[in-house]
Amino acid sequence: MRWSNSGSVVSYDGGCNVSDEERPVGQKKLVRKAALPSKRGIRWPRWTGFRGMTVRDWLDLLVVPLALVVISFLFTTQQDQRQQKIENQRAEAERELAVERAQDEALQAYLDQMSGLLLERDLRTSEKGSEVRTLARARTLTVLGRLDPSRKTALMQFLVEADLVQRVDGRDPIIGLGGADLSYANLSRAGLSHANVSPASLREADLSRADLSYANLSNALSNKADLSRAYMEGANLSGVILHFADLHGADLSGADLSGAYLSKADLSDAHGINNEELAQQSKYLQGATMPDGQKYEEWLKDREDRQEDGGNE
Repeated sequence: MRWSNSGSVVSYDGGCNVSDEERPVGQKKLVRKAALPSKRGIRWPRWTGFRGMTVRDWLDLLVVPLALVVISFLFTTQQDQRQQKIENQRAEAERELAVERAQDEALQAYLDQMSGLLLERDLRTSEKGSEVRTLARARTLTVLGRLDPSRKTALMQFLVEADLVQRVDGRDPIIGLGGADLSYANLSRAGLSHANVSPASLREADLSRADLSYANLSNALSNKADLSRAYMEGANLSGVILHFADLHGADLSGADLSGAYLSKADLSDAHGINNEELAQQSKYLQGATMPDGQKYEEWLKDREDRQEDGGNE
């Protein structure tokens, strides 16, 4: 509104400015004070739908999308782990298959080479210490060190059936097994008479009912080997390591057990040797089961008691 010179009121558009000359004397200039900032945060326009929302409202609003993000992350992580496990299993299966294939190839190559030595270079009729025998032994020991128990068994079956590792018709074995790794191999009932297995590893090998008569196992490592009911007449077992070995029912007639390590071995029902002979020959018998079924320590105590009783008489 405006004032006229005569003091009458004249209306005007509220958007117009009034100069100081036109304002009546004594009228104060109206000044709009700036609004103080809100202490409650942002004042959202009504159309946003956020106006008047509290902190709890905000939390309620955010909890669902946040939970979805967390669930999605956990699901993705679980999927990645499952996929990684599948890939690891596939890689492991491929590695095992590659190892199996390599062992099959190694065994087949060995059999092919030995067939050539037998048919083309007369391995059976070769002289002791000849080049062909040296080559055959070297290849045999090399391959045995690379094969698993089942393939060692197959290789040894070939050697036994080919009469290469035992005495045949008075002829000494063509291939000596000294230094061979025969651990875990199944040699049950194998004919290894006069075989030279000194020294070799027979750890946990199955030699049950095998013919080891006059075989040389001197200094062989045979921990936990199964020699139950094995025929070992005249075998050289001097210095052999037979800890935890199963020798029950074995025929040890004339076997040389001097310096043998037999701790915790089972010699129950062994033939051709008695407790006294066994104690005199072997080096360690701690925890062993003697041929009569007694534990070594019990038998030793009984013997000492008998000696004391005999002395007192």
